[in-house]
Amino acid sequence: MTLKKLNMKRIILAFSSLALGVLLFQSCEKDENKIYFEGGTEPVLTASTTAVNLQPPPADESKEAIAFNWTNPDYQFTTGISSQDVNYTLEFDTAGANFGSKSKYSTTIARELSKRYTVGELNAVLGNSMALPFGRQYRIEARVVSKIGESAVPLISNQVSFTATPYAPPPKVQVPVTGKLYIVGNATPGGWNNPVPVPAQEFNKLSNTSYEITIPLAGAGTNYLFLPENGSWSTKYAVPDNTAPGVANGGEFRFYSSGGQDFVAPSAPGNYKITVDFQKGQFTVVKQ
Repeated sequence: MTLKKLNMKRIILAFSSLALGVLLFQSCEKDENKIYFEGGTEPVLTASTTAVNLQPPPADESKEAIAFNWTNPDYQFTTGISSQDVNYTLEFDTAGANFGSKSKYSTTIARELSKRYTVGELNAVLGNSMALPFGRQYRIEARVVSKIGESAVPLISNQVSFTATPYAPPPKVQVPVTGKLYIVGNATPGGWNNPVPVPAQEFNKLSNTSYEITIPLAGAGTNYLFLPENGSWSTKYAVPDNTAPGVANGGEFRFYSSGGQDFVAPSAPGNYKITVDFQKGQFTVVKQ
C-alpha cells in the first residue's frame, strides 16, 4: 500500500470515529433530557360525616349532605413535582363489595381536591345511579383514584364509609301523564301511522316508572319513537344522540316536545323486548 493511500485511510478512520463520537454524545444527551415518572403519594380521603340524614321533600334538598376532601398526590418526575392537571375519580360502592359490584358509582373530578353533595344530589346517586332500593339503610364505602397522563400508575386512597337511607327521588325522565306508553315507527309493524294499533303497540305498565313491550322490529335502517298519547305528535320520548355506540341495544332517553332523535332498531330483524325505566332514564332492547 502506498503512503498516500495509507494516509487517506487514516483520515477516513479519524472522521468515522469523530462522527461516531458525536452520535454517541447526542444519544447520551437525549437520554439525559428525558423526563421520567418517579411516583407519588396515595391521596388521603376524609368525609365530613359518617352518617348522612337524607330527608325527603318537603325538606330542603339543597342542604349539604356530605363533603369529601383529599390530599394532593404530589406526582414526582425527574424534573420535580408535576404542575400538570390531575384527574380524580371518586367512587362509591356498598360495603364489602370492594368496588366491584354492579351498583358501583364513579364520577370524575379534574384538579379539585374536594367534592360536596347536597341531599338531593346524594339521594339521586344512591337511588338512581346506584339503583339501591329505597327506604333501607346502607353503609357506603368511598375512595378516590388519582391519575395523571397515560403512563403513570393510578394511586388509590384509603376508604371512608358513611350510612344513608335513600328515599324515592323524582324520576330522571318525566313519566307519561296518561299512564300509558306506545311505540311508533317504520321499525314496527304499524309503521309511522299514528294512532298506532293497540294493544299490539301499547306497552305493558309494570309500575309507575317502568314499562315493557315485546314486539317485532324490522332491523337495520329503521327507527321508532315512544309516545305518551296515542294519535298525538305533540310530545315524545327519544334519544339525544342516536349515533352513540350501542344505542340500538339501549341507553339514555329523554322527554321532548321538540327536538331529540329517533331510536334506531338493532341491525338484525326479530322479536325484541323493550324495557323503559323512567326512574333511571334508561331503556334496554333485548332480542327474544
